[in-house]
Amino acid sequence: MSDNETSQLVKGALLLSIAGLISKVFSAVYRIVLQNLTGDIGFYIYQQLYPLLGIATMLALYGFPSAISSLTATELEKGNILSWKGFYRPVLLILGSFHILLAALIYFSAPLLAQLAGDEDFIEMYQLAAAMFLIVPVLALFRGIQQGRYEMAPTALSQIGEQLIRVCTIITGAWLVSLGVFQMYAIGTTAVLASLLGGISALVVLLCFYYKNRNNAHPAVQAPSTEEAIPWEKYVKTLLLFGITAAMNHMTLLFMQLADAFTFVPKLMADGVEEIAAKEMKGVFDRGQPLIQVVTIIGSSIALAIIPAISYQKLKEQRRQVMNYIQTAMHVGIFIAIGAVLGLFIIFPEVNQLLYKNVQGTGELRLLILSIAMSTISIIGSSILQSLGMIVRTAVFIGISFMVKVCSNLILIPLYGVYGASIATVLSLSVLLLLVVMELYRKLPGMPLYRSISWKSLAIASVSMIIYLLIMQSIFSGFVMHIRWLLLVYVLFISVSGAGLFLFVLLKTGGLTEAQIRILPKSAFLLRIYRGKRL
Repeated sequence: MSDNETSQLVKGALLLSIAGLISKVFSAVYRIVLQNLTGDIGFYIYQQLYPLLGIATMLALYGFPSAISSLTATELEKGNILSWKGFYRPVLLILGSFHILLAALIYFSAPLLAQLAGDEDFIEMYQLAAAMFLIVPVLALFRGIQQGRYEMAPTALSQIGEQLIRVCTIITGAWLVSLGVFQMYAIGTTAVLASLLGGISALVVLLCFYYKNRNNAHPAVQAPSTEEAIPWEKYVKTLLLFGITAAMNHMTLLFMQLADAFTFVPKLMADGVEEIAAKEMKGVFDRGQPLIQVVTIIGSSIALAIIPAISYQKLKEQRRQVMNYIQTAMHVGIFIAIGAVLGLFIIFPEVNQLLYKNVQGTGELRLLILSIAMSTISIIGSSILQSLGMIVRTAVFIGISFMVKVCSNLILIPLYGVYGASIATVLSLSVLLLLVVMELYRKLPGMPLYRSISWKSLAIASVSMIIYLLIMQSIFSGFVMHIRWLLLVYVLFISVSGAGLFLFVLLKTGGLTEAQIRILPKSAFLLRIYRGKRL
């Protein structure tokens, strides 16, 4: 790969990360608005479908495009022409066959899925959701081909456009439900429709870029065409094995929600809880998902900005430098995760009231947000392992975590109700974190991932932030709790100032070395704080 192509790849990875972050923030915001308009029952209905739709989105956005881009880059490097018969048709045939079978499986098993979810009203919605998988092959093809040419803008803009259409459609549907124009279960139909419209809009964006750039991409060279021999075995293995495992590595939190969708309400009802009450409890429990998603993505994104500098080849050639990158990514992730969990734990009553208009479920959700630490650190660790070529293994770890979540839900929800579901999430993500850390130590023997952390600095920064937040809470919370716009100002101020204090004390007490700070975004600003007199 030439220096120019490497530069394009790094810039493209950054662009995709920014687009992903924007999309995740949109996702969290519209789910909060949806709950405000339709209440916890409406939120419950949406969350029962969200994991299924999310899986289709991840396959179309991350999994199969990654596999196709790998095939595309390989063929172009050989000088081969990407012909219809030799490339496009076999790729579409493989992915089309797989997704038709998957859609048929979901469609015909919809009654069973609804029975598992404890609500037969979802049968038609699950059947409709199956259609989302039918557009995945075409979306993945055009994203993958353009990524294989190092053109990341089409994927990034199509992702943002897709999310905007989805957000507008869902909020419109929720608004009509709140007015009484539609019945409550129309939220589910709206969610599927929004995903389909978003997918179609993404396809339009991708096609526009494809036809605009196809003549300027890579000129055809005089070399054997891929029509001469179709490597079916290679295509099937790359597309299905690599594509599915790559997608799974983006589905950690989705799998947790998928387990809850099919175990939460049935186990509560089996324990004697009335149906409506069980659904409301599920809606309250799901309030934690947007917060976990946003904090995890923001926290891991800062650390993951370092990941493009890590690869197995670089590890062999520049071991010391790559080790520093890995340590920095893990240290930053741990600091952000612990700071976010502690801060959100303290101010959660105000956050709950601000976002959802009451403090219902605060205790259970406080326990749930502990999973932010496990999810953030495990995602960073998994990304490091993937950069070192261990994509299949990290997918297996996520699968094990999912099974732990399902089994824990089945055991703990009947015993402890909503608290049981929170404990199950924390436990399953803890297992994932343990597996990832053990694999990091196995892959990188001798590297002190955790022993090298300045735990003293972390403790001082944490205690400073906790004292500050408790003092501010005792002074202002009672005045702003029931005036929403004041509560918004208070939460924004206390969140930013608390995070700023945590970062300031952490840097002043030597939580990160100067070499580590230089790797981070905005390093010049951070170094000015660091170089001041130590506390």
